[in-house]
Amino acid sequence: MASDSPQAASVVIDDARLAKAESFIEQEEGATSRHRGWLGHVTATLLVVMSLFHLYAAVEIVPAQVLRPVHVGFTLLLVFLLFPIAKRYRNRLMWWDVVCACLGVATIAYLLAGGDDIWDRNVLPSPSDVFFGVAFVLLVLEACRRTSGWIMLTVICAFLAYAFVGPWLPGQWQHRGYDIASMSGFMYQTLEGIFGTAVDVSSSLIILFTIYGAFLQQSGAGKFFLDWSFAAMGGRPTGAGRTVVLASFLLGGPSGSGVATTVTIGSVAYPMLERAGYGKDAAGGLLAAGGLGAIISPPVLGAAAFLIAEFLKISYLDVLMMAIVPTLLYYLCLFLMVELDARRFAMREVTAAGERRLGELTRRYWYHFGSLASIVVFMVLGFSPVLSVFYATVVTYLASFIRRDTMMGLSKLFAALRDGSGQMLSVAATCAAAGIIVGVVAKTGLGLKFSAIVIAYAGGSVALTAVYTALIVWVIGLAVPVTASYIICAVIAAPALTKLGVPDFAAHMFIFYYAVLSEVSPPTALSPFAAAAITGGSPYRTTLQAWKYTLPAFVVPFVFVLDPAGVGLLLKLPPATSWGSVAWIAVTAILGITALACGAQKWLLRACNEFERWLLIACGLLLIYPAPATDVAGIAGFAVLVAWQRFVRPRTAAT
Repeated sequence: MASDSPQAASVVIDDARLAKAESFIEQEEGATSRHRGWLGHVTATLLVVMSLFHLYAAVEIVPAQVLRPVHVGFTLLLVFLLFPIAKRYRNRLMWWDVVCACLGVATIAYLLAGGDDIWDRNVLPSPSDVFFGVAFVLLVLEACRRTSGWIMLTVICAFLAYAFVGPWLPGQWQHRGYDIASMSGFMYQTLEGIFGTAVDVSSSLIILFTIYGAFLQQSGAGKFFLDWSFAAMGGRPTGAGRTVVLASFLLGGPSGSGVATTVTIGSVAYPMLERAGYGKDAAGGLLAAGGLGAIISPPVLGAAAFLIAEFLKISYLDVLMMAIVPTLLYYLCLFLMVELDARRFAMREVTAAGERRLGELTRRYWYHFGSLASIVVFMVLGFSPVLSVFYATVVTYLASFIRRDTMMGLSKLFAALRDGSGQMLSVAATCAAAGIIVGVVAKTGLGLKFSAIVIAYAGGSVALTAVYTALIVWVIGLAVPVTASYIICAVIAAPALTKLGVPDFAAHMFIFYYAVLSEVSPPTALSPFAAAAITGGSPYRTTLQAWKYTLPAFVVPFVFVLDPAGVGLLLKLPPATSWGSVAWIAVTAILGITALACGAQKWLLRACNEFERWLLIACGLLLIYPAPATDVAGIAGFAVLVAWQRFVRPRTAAT
């Protein structure tokens, strides 16, 4: 709802609101201790060393048997030093934290000291191998609990239990079962368990991108993107909403975090939204929807996008290319919603406090756009993703010296290296713990069993299988973060789609987009809850508003899997399909999103009654479903509604 007052008063976001909003970032990334004195210096130095090690590994060859264990070793050491066992121990280092940190380092030292022999005897581990292996698995589980909470730990323990109780399970769920020694050997002494795909991506790509994002922030790029968005989108009634959408795209891409983007933009933009006429819940919903775009927006996307490239054995540039059209459709949906907001609620033109001219900002700080685009440029030039992000980080650092006020001296350089690893710890712990799930699925064949069960329930129908898969991903996403949700569903749900002929990349992108929905889905709706903390609105009403803004665009992934030409939206032309067919599907998808957005907002050319609203939603779904008959029906229904409101129906007041 919009504000009822004709001239809403300016809102001051006090420290209490910001602290509450930042607590939701801590729920996503974990509540870290802020040590002072010598302990603070030690932990900060360790974080810098971790960043320097991974930057070195980007340009020099470090074997996987070294890089992955060292990455997890740094993660365990720093998680136990920085993440307390419970909130009441925050900012205090307890003796058990030190014991766990030292034991974590010892398990990695034992593995590295064993050389090739320890990797070769994973099938028949020695008693000392089993001891360190079990200790390592337990430490990874505890690190996951400290950073991601009890729900994620419970999910992983359920998968572990499945590995042990296989012989006693009924029907297709049954398998021969495994003992502790064989499981610890597989998880600890191979590159298929904890040190598998997820940790591979975490150690070689994700951490480099978080370092890159930290360099962008320290160079002033984040502030510039906000200021530039305010300057570019001001001067019209839709300016406040458009500013949030554009700033979310520019700022969210480098951050890759929905909650952090929501809080960063909301703390600056909410007073402007309030003055324009947005109510607390509507403003929070728009902020959360913009933050959600951070996870699906090139050039960084969320951490799960790096895993797509590794699972499919394709380049990260391919993933970026596949994300372009869905991202454009998502932001088209948000811009349409903003336009309809302005008309529905008769919003006012506002300007941001201290707003500067667009030309002046661009002339002074143009190089920040170069820093943001450089990563894609390097990949287009043929550099690997690892080298691309490394050199993009170097470009960002050097470009900061163009102006004195953005120059990254030693203190900013130290802060960027510290923050790059610090922001990575919760993701790294999640990836390590998710490796347990991947290992269990690989050992037990759960993925194939699960896909057979889903296909059987769907009767072999691709459409029903897609619906079931979306529901599975959504339900799992309610309990665990996006990265973990994607990993789990990629190994247990994607095979169901691929067995029915859906291309593997389309299946994984479908799962990725529905995993992202967890950011706006209770009870893990951290982005809307953080936005509500800033606006003072109701968390659950804000979540519903965020759903309203985002759901039209999230129907689009069904196009990827229901029609061969629909795969073209991922810029992958399937055999025997022309780009003309792909263009037609893109047009119908745009019309479908428009119809769904109008239905969600109850506004077309003017206010809609309930019949018109549901007819718009039906037309939108028909247009998005890729079939000639549904396209004709959807276009005809949409055209009739437009003509009805334009020429026949008397003008009515907005409801």
